[in-house]
Amino acid sequence: MREAFRRVHGADPEGIWAAPGRVNLIGEHTDYNDGFALPIALPQRTLVAARRRQDGRLRLHSAQGGGPVLDLHIDRLTAGAVTTWGAYPAGVVWALREAGHPVGGADLHIDSTVPTGAGLSSSAALECAVAFACNDLYDLGLDAPALALIAQRAENGFAGVPCGAMDQLASACCAQGAALHLDLRAGTHEQIPFAPEAQGMSLLAVDTRVKHDLGDGAYARLRAGCEHAARLLGVAALRDLGPEDLPHAAEVLPSALVPLVRHVVTENARVSRAVTHLRAGRVTSLGPILTDGHTSLRDDFRISCAESDLVVDTALAHGAHGARMTGGGFGGSVIVLAEEDRVDWIGEAVTTAFRKAGHRDPHLLPVSPAAGARRVG
Repeated sequence: MREAFRRVHGADPEGIWAAPGRVNLIGEHTDYNDGFALPIALPQRTLVAARRRQDGRLRLHSAQGGGPVLDLHIDRLTAGAVTTWGAYPAGVVWALREAGHPVGGADLHIDSTVPTGAGLSSSAALECAVAFACNDLYDLGLDAPALALIAQRAENGFAGVPCGAMDQLASACCAQGAALHLDLRAGTHEQIPFAPEAQGMSLLAVDTRVKHDLGDGAYARLRAGCEHAARLLGVAALRDLGPEDLPHAAEVLPSALVPLVRHVVTENARVSRAVTHLRAGRVTSLGPILTDGHTSLRDDFRISCAESDLVVDTALAHGAHGARMTGGGFGGSVIVLAEEDRVDWIGEAVTTAFRKAGHRDPHLLPVSPAAGARRVG
């Protein structure tokens, strides 16, 4: 990273920061409904080498982006002004300045092992790495949750994706060997011990290579539908409903909104059950919860795809304890919970099934709970 920074920017960086992607074990599309989620951070991460500038310029370079340095001026950063990958790091600087923090210019070089468009929160990893870098470079004194909310503000207000805060909080706050139990309304989180390998278990992330773009409007329509349902039911958010409220919701809501409500209510309940099992050390009991979550996303939210369903069905047929799509939907990745000695076999079976169906080979990524964003150099 230091050598690449010197080649691009002609000097040494002041430091290097890293932030991970994430896998959400359970709790999908609950964050913007003030609900609960249970993500882990991935070993795959985004690195940012950075140096302050005194002239107000923000110069961005990505090892993955391929093109020249993107040269911007911090005084001219406005929502929608940057439409390439640069919207995410530029949005962080914009969000910090909008919040009144004294952030000046910077040179940044970015490299990443988090797959893009795979539902593993590559954008949140990039935003959080930049936020942590700016925090240290300009001595802002913000803690990890505050930086995560700045990163979310960048994605919402600058990049134009109306996501909740789960991805950024996971990237910023996760701990190694733990899942992060988030209460999005209260703004609190708790580290829940999660070490599947201690029980002979493994998590496999399967990138279907079906790319998704949460800025294309489908995600926004789902969020709007949930918020409309909450208004019609007279509650602040769907988090305020329990399973006992579903019959009433089915009676009074337009039919198109009922499945959205059902997913959010049952998904929040699945998070609570998952936390109970993990606290008791029952990792295998997480499996059916994952599979139920996939069924809900597929049938109620209707955001799965043929490739994701094929991964889930094949994994379960070959002995996985559970599997589900993870992320915003419309492609991306599936997580599989299985015995350690079955993971390779399941991966081979999924690859074979993809070839028979005429799909591109999936990418297989063994994952374990990793640490959140931090300075690394």
